[in-house]
Amino acid sequence: MNELVWKKVAEKGTIQIGKSKEFEIEGKKIAIFNQDGYHALDSVCVHQDGSIAPEGKIEGDVVECPLHFWHYNIKTGELMDYLKGVKLKKYEVDIRDDGIYLDVD
Repeated sequence: MNELVWKKVAEKGTIQIGKSKEFEIEGKKIAIFNQDGYHALDSVCVHQDGSIAPEGKIEGDVVECPLHFWHYNIKTGELMDYLKGVKLKKYEVDIRDDGIYLDVD
């Protein structure tokens, strides 16, 4: 059983509703989305290493990579087009009184 490793990454209010930000945490580029709750994924698109945050366009549960328009579900990390079975790693998010935390293990 894996133990959760929570790391504070931002203050509450840092990411506006409907927006995202990219953070570098322990050498990983992670995108956090504030859309119908907070969601976190690897920030690098599998196509050509473009960043899906903060420039990715968010519509509903889907973010569009700004480089070549690949689409990912922000709640699951699943690529919605082009290749089946491709996912960005998803991270658990915990909103606490003192900030936004991710399980980075």
